[in-house]
Amino acid sequence: MSYKITDACVSCGACEPECPVNAISQGDSQFVIDADTCIDCGACAGVCPTGAPVEA
Repeated sequence: MSYKITDACVSCGACEPECPVNAISQGDSQFVIDADTCIDCGACAGVCPTGAPVEA
């Protein structure tokens, strides 16, 4: 499985530098996670102030 970012994302950017495989990038309106690159480590979820990253 991988993580995805929900609509709760406020584009604060806290998650992007925490991803060990660089699967997170800024999308059009919020950050997005590349499901093919994500290793399901949960590092992004641990730093997100809104709980936007969830297991998909």
